[in-house]
Amino acid sequence: MPEHELTPRQIVAELDRDIVGQADAKRAVAIALRNRWRRRRLSDELRAQVTPKNILLIGPTGVGKTEIARRLATLVGAPFVKTEATKYTEVGYYGRDVESLIRDLVEAAILLVREVERKRVQEQAEARVEDRLLDLLLPASPSPAPSPWEPTPPPGAADEAAERRARSRDKLRARLAAGELEDREVEITVPGRAAAPVSILGAGNMEQMEMDIQGMFEKIMPRPTSSRRLTVREARPILLQQEVDSMLDPEKVNRAAVELAQESGIVFIDEIDKVAGDDGGSRGPDVSRQGVQRDLLPIVEGTTVNTKHGPVKTDHVLFVAAGAFHRSKPSDLMPELQGRFPIRVEMHDLARDDFARILREPRASLLRQYEALLATEGVQVEFTDDAIEAMADLAFQVNRSTQNIGARRLHTILERVLDDVSFDAPEKQGQRVTVDAALVRARLEDVARDEDLSRYIL
Repeated sequence: MPEHELTPRQIVAELDRDIVGQADAKRAVAIALRNRWRRRRLSDELRAQVTPKNILLIGPTGVGKTEIARRLATLVGAPFVKTEATKYTEVGYYGRDVESLIRDLVEAAILLVREVERKRVQEQAEARVEDRLLDLLLPASPSPAPSPWEPTPPPGAADEAAERRARSRDKLRARLAAGELEDREVEITVPGRAAAPVSILGAGNMEQMEMDIQGMFEKIMPRPTSSRRLTVREARPILLQQEVDSMLDPEKVNRAAVELAQESGIVFIDEIDKVAGDDGGSRGPDVSRQGVQRDLLPIVEGTTVNTKHGPVKTDHVLFVAAGAFHRSKPSDLMPELQGRFPIRVEMHDLARDDFARILREPRASLLRQYEALLATEGVQVEFTDDAIEAMADLAFQVNRSTQNIGARRLHTILERVLDDVSFDAPEKQGQRVTVDAALVRARLEDVARDEDLSRYIL
């Protein structure tokens, strides 16, 4: 659904189809997304002054922080980047430069724009591919050099040969359309990639310079090509990609991608609490915590980041940060950074009923995933209501007695319950397996009862 058609209520309804609970977080991101549409309707003078209201999600792991941001980006076709604050370091230390997340955002935007452009030229590209396949299946015979000793061909001979070739080509076209030539082999030329002979820069914060040098090598060095014999079925997608690439204007795609990243980009910064440290006096692995915050600050405030596709302004990129804040609190962040995340939403621990709903309700729930996976082996798996309730009970109890990892606990429990079924599935083709509460308890109760054992196994 296009962004301008999504009201906050509709956004929340769409998120409800995949994410259980967390109504406050859904409302916050829905309002933030709608505000983008509202900003575009303002006058040019006022529009430049309206900045996005960045969001800070506070809650334990496994409650849906990342999933909310990812689903939100998917809803509106916005470029989305998820990153962990812990992978970046202050400039001068080994690690990634924080500006690389904006470069990643532009790359994500390019993929989206290319996909839209690809759909636009798809039909024309497919027609070109068909013509190329016909040329490969019926190559033109080379014209012999005229010889003084050869008799002059009668008039009209060339036209007659061209007509015979056209008839043969039409017959081949009909057979190609009917799928009769899919196993016929053709020889195609596949371009390679000109790469820099060695990586001459190693530091993480020099990656942009290295990409620029890589791009320079690609332009000045000839691209190697290789010939491959493939069936028509195998050659078609390769030829289609070549035709689509030849029909797209890279400069136009890059300009549109930069604009899309600037106006609609969503950056999700996870584990923000891990860089919320003390006054900067710590040593060892935490030495650059404050430095990462200082480097993040201009990106979130609004700056211009140079990328190989052009400068990108971050003034209107929506930033969503998330963290558990077990050992720290949001006030431990730099005051300037705190001020750039005015909307704070506390996400709740999952209750026992939430686990049952997570198993039942989402469109791609874990139960549906396992049912589909085992159906590929011809095994039909059915989960009874009491089995779902038993797994929800166990997930809730283990999370309370050991480390709370939220909904991810259900992955571990389901793997344990279906371990034998998954292993024996190839020998059980055509059978029906019912997972009930008795099976769940038999597989898990002894482990869950022993706290030390559940700590290691569940």
